Amino acid sequence: MNKQNIDKSILKKAQSWLEGNYDNTTKKQVKYLLENDVNELNDAFYKDLEFGTGGLRGTMGVGTNRMNKYTVGMATQGLANYLKKIYKNEKKIKLVIAYDCRNNSSFFARTAADVLTANGFKVYLFDELRPTPELSFAVRYLKCNAGIVITASHNPKEYNGYKVYWNDGGQLVPPHDKNIIEQVEKIKNINEVNFKGKSKHIEIISKNIDDEYLKRIKALSLSKNIIKKHRHLKIVYTSIHGTGIKLVPQSLKKFGFRDVNLVDTQCIVDGNFSTVKSPNPEEPEALSLAIRRAKQIDADLVMATDPDGDRVGIAVKNHENKFVLLNGNQIASLLIYYLINKWKSDGKLRGNEYIVKTIVTTELLKDIADKNNVKCFDVLTGFKYIAEVIKQNEKHSIFIGGGEESYGYLMGDFVRDKDAVISCSMIAEICAWAIHNGKTLYDLLADIYLEYGLYKERLMYIVKKGKSGSEEIQKIMKNYRDNPMLFINNSNIVMIKDYLTQTEKNFVNGTEKSLTKLPKSNVIQFFLKDKTKITVRPSGTEPKIKYYFSVKTDLEDKAKFEETNKMLEKRIDNVISSMGLI
Repeated sequence: MNKQNIDKSILKKAQSWLEGNYDNTTKKQVKYLLENDVNELNDAFYKDLEFGTGGLRGTMGVGTNRMNKYTVGMATQGLANYLKKIYKNEKKIKLVIAYDCRNNSSFFARTAADVLTANGFKVYLFDELRPTPELSFAVRYLKCNAGIVITASHNPKEYNGYKVYWNDGGQLVPPHDKNIIEQVEKIKNINEVNFKGKSKHIEIISKNIDDEYLKRIKALSLSKNIIKKHRHLKIVYTSIHGTGIKLVPQSLKKFGFRDVNLVDTQCIVDGNFSTVKSPNPEEPEALSLAIRRAKQIDADLVMATDPDGDRVGIAVKNHENKFVLLNGNQIASLLIYYLINKWKSDGKLRGNEYIVKTIVTTELLKDIADKNNVKCFDVLTGFKYIAEVIKQNEKHSIFIGGGEESYGYLMGDFVRDKDAVISCSMIAEICAWAIHNGKTLYDLLADIYLEYGLYKERLMYIVKKGKSGSEEIQKIMKNYRDNPMLFINNSNIVMIKDYLTQTEKNFVNGTEKSLTKLPKSNVIQFFLKDKTKITVRPSGTEPKIKYYFSVKTDLEDKAKFEETNKMLEKRIDNVISSMGLI
């Protein structure tokens, strides 16, 4: 390969890896890219893998823009430097580390542990893979100063990631997120990283944490007697090769369910996710084997969790007795409806309860809360903001539950992140509750729509990979701001909310006001006269630009559920077409 064809800054970075204090295997891989693959070389070195507000996430391999021992080490050293400043008076700074099923996850976890112990910290390290929400629980339970989990959630097999949690068990929020980023960015050379760990400062943790975590989950049950009557509810569960297999079946058993059927081939821990195209429970294909199993045994409920066990997708039988997938908004609606109604019927509502949702999640949750005099908080996309609201209100208000459209939900406040272990148990409980009342989950959903109106939501995304893709996404967002649309699908835009400029423009009365209650974020929302809501935002973890569509109409009769649902599907199709997205 002619090195003259390589950008000088990229060539300089690659050369520094050949000459620096890197292991021989890494140097051989860099040399190979220099001589054989300019495109991969460019992508691996054109920038530094960004330590964002959620930590690291990227494809694995050599280079400054990849997940590897050195980028993980530099991130951990930056974190350690910050913790030393914040906790300078503490005798021993403590962290807990967990990891998922992905390739290299245990290696990256051990790398982080080594750097932390080399810096004089005490580290609790799980003995093997664990769900991300258990890490959140362990931070609080073990009274740690922070926590780390190695995971790339539902990303493809080539990815891995690194998320940091603060002492409240929630992911990083201001000011710690920005401050840690500053410290990580100050690490310019791997020679500044102390990789020489001290094993005596690592304590391996296991079943004792599991037992306490599962005990807390079981205490959330609101229908124990109903579960006893319907303990043979037929459930099919798949962990899609991930961490859910460790605790979801145990939790369901503790709740009292006795007929939990596993998808055996997907119980195998496998970072290559060999039985699916994508380990994402949002994708229908990821649940195909579970649904096949459910048909064989005539199951009542199908559930699937993502690789790190914090999100869950489900399938239920419709009115034609066919399994259909529910989206994240529908699952969240079932959970919030059940929780609020059970709290109300049990006499637990005192007037200081609340739920939390994100701005891209269905407004149906707010409708349910409003009708029952339960406060609803709206936050930016990201469960860390839900955790932040819980922290702010824990001394004077009671958290019932919360969720986001991307299949993440939480009940109780002993975990401060979305939790699929809790969610699976509660969804199974709702299914039993519905059956006890002569209904299916699908019937229950129809009842909710009949009472509150039929909401229809859809997520669409466009993938734009690499440096050019990132630049194109920014151009798209800039164009929406500089050249705002006046109407979509023959309906006038009546309001635009821009969370980056923190402005709300009302085109009906010509007014403009500030949006200062939420932090700045690269998100734009369009509100149409026909009640359509469209949200556009670049993904914070993947090379995508995401579009969230929400439409609504009244449901006059349950018999017209399917007909009305199809009408709203068509409306979303027309909105997408009108925006030139297909």
